[in-house]
Amino acid sequence: MHNRRLPAACPQARPARCTAPAALTTALPLESPVSDVACTLTELFVHPIKSCAGIAVREALLVETGLDFDRAWMVVDEHGEMFTQRQLPRLALIQPTFKTSELMLRAPGMLALHLQLDTVEAPTRVRVWSDVVKAYDMGALAAQWFSDFLGRKLRLVRFDPEEKRLSDPVWAGDIEAETAFADGFALLVANAASLDELNGRLSAKGVPPVTMQRFRPNIVLSGLQAYDEDHLHELTITTAESPVRLRLVKPCTRCTIPNVDPFTAATSHEPGDTLARYRADPRMKGGITFGMNAVVVQGTERTLRVGQAVSASWRF
Repeated sequence: MHNRRLPAACPQARPARCTAPAALTTALPLESPVSDVACTLTELFVHPIKSCAGIAVREALLVETGLDFDRAWMVVDEHGEMFTQRQLPRLALIQPTFKTSELMLRAPGMLALHLQLDTVEAPTRVRVWSDVVKAYDMGALAAQWFSDFLGRKLRLVRFDPEEKRLSDPVWAGDIEAETAFADGFALLVANAASLDELNGRLSAKGVPPVTMQRFRPNIVLSGLQAYDEDHLHELTITTAESPVRLRLVKPCTRCTIPNVDPFTAATSHEPGDTLARYRADPRMKGGITFGMNAVVVQGTERTLRVGQAVSASWRF
């Protein structure tokens, strides 16, 4: 055993996308905002293990890589290659819960797995998309638990907090934007009105509504019109300490993960088929988009809370 503790000073040692990278060569233009809009932060989600279930929280600490503990762990094979719901839809059934100094995992038919938040085992290297990064293996017990539930040989790894994985500067621009095991950016921002509009289209087809969990956002805004998020430049969130500024830098292109029911892991063609009829985004060479990827401009070590006021500037 090679138990070791993460550095206490590291944000990811404290308790607390589906967005496949796009191969474009020009970032969204960063013109100065000419108008403002007011909205509200109404939901926060942390996804501790990439592609496993998320946790709806009332508050979350903002760190350099996004929300504290978001996408801090990842499931890999014995060669360090990542696995997500794209290959293993049953990952959606693994439900994490924060419990004091532990991350507790539950899944159907399995005893709970308890992981210490500040303890890791052997150092390793793993691949997340095209990036090979330093990580820590979480040990034989966690590996056996995931392998037993998912039916193939797998391991669980923890992002090395000393690793500096940067978002694509084509999109992040002059911001040195960090991320952990997220597909490419620190945060995903979604709009409640956009989900309502999508569900209206699904209802017209006789298809049941879907929940926001299908889209795995970190921040959900209310008070906007449907798809206003496509045209926003920066969000300023009022916190008790000082304002937080987030920049929306890239439309979130969608793969098959929104077609996985987060409560049953059953797969279908919806809502993907419906989105494909009206959400092909010319900025992403026709990719189907829902939500916006964001980077942190200002406000690390500040606490985001449900109900906080948000002001946003338009991008034209």
